[in-house]
Amino acid sequence: MVLSFVYLAFVSLLKLLVGCRRTVDVKDIELLVLRHELVVLRRQVKRPKRRSPDRALLAAAARLLPPARRQGLGVTPQTLLRWHRELVRRRWTYASARPGRPRIDARTRGFVVRLARENPRWGYQRIAGELNKVGLSVSPSTVRRLLVRAGLGPAPRRSGPSWREFLRAQAASVVACDFFTVETALLRRYYVLFFIELQSRRVHLAGTTTNPDGRWVTQQARNLSLSGALADVRFLIRDRDAKFVAGFDEVFRTEGINVLQTPFRSPQANAHAERFVRTARTECLDWLLILGRRQLEHVLRVYVDHYNSQRPHRARGRQPPIATQPPSSPPLQATLQRHERLGGLLHEYHLAAA
Repeated sequence: MVLSFVYLAFVSLLKLLVGCRRTVDVKDIELLVLRHELVVLRRQVKRPKRRSPDRALLAAAARLLPPARRQGLGVTPQTLLRWHRELVRRRWTYASARPGRPRIDARTRGFVVRLARENPRWGYQRIAGELNKVGLSVSPSTVRRLLVRAGLGPAPRRSGPSWREFLRAQAASVVACDFFTVETALLRRYYVLFFIELQSRRVHLAGTTTNPDGRWVTQQARNLSLSGALADVRFLIRDRDAKFVAGFDEVFRTEGINVLQTPFRSPQANAHAERFVRTARTECLDWLLILGRRQLEHVLRVYVDHYNSQRPHRARGRQPPIATQPPSSPPLQATLQRHERLGGLLHEYHLAAA
């Protein structure tokens, strides 16, 4: 009863106000009703969703209203001004040049992530070298950043060789040699003799034997001399192993090569040879079960060929020892193909037309 009386009193008051103001139009009443409906809707929806045409209409029409009448709108004045600035910004559609180095395309980013996932032992320097080898110019820092974004950490850095100043000055005419051993599945030990050129990092595989006596070692030195690989060599670095007899040194002296012996118990003095042994074990020998001499020689020949012709080196500007000229402009639709060697243990990549 009380609510009905209050409602009738409110209706009579409205009629009285309308009767006193002859200038009140039906549109004014309609606006009053619409505004009250808008207030009711705001109670139900905290933030209505407006499309781009709705924003454009509200921003354009609100600019025609006086500032005092803008308070009843569904948005704040700051929002209207922001919409208007957005419309003005979209009007200026001139392309602007992006500063800095060009972006790496999605195909190259996919290649970087693919190489990192297929070769977990490769670091960002190795991946950059592989891509440069196939004609895709990507800096190591970019590869490192892409690996971090993909959640793949770069490989840890390793210390450089000793005798740095001497080897840099004489690398063009220095060859190092050393032995390393391989144990077969039947625990038979084979000795592997190799030579490595310090400037190009090219490896020459001398041979394998179970009895590396002085006669066998001297014969391997003669074979290397006859192959013509010692044409520009002036120094040979070796350790003080008893297997390197006087006849071995005499072969090199007859070629005008000075034999330099490393100090006692100083493997770092022959760092390049030691580094190759570690690389050969880490990338190849530690992942295979060698059964005999024939398999060992085949594995070593394949890996040395891969090492000389495909594996990039940081000291060589991420190029392999026997570098090939990469294509100047790789095809846009080219795909990265993988060639597997030693049953998929070694991966070699080349660009091929799609």
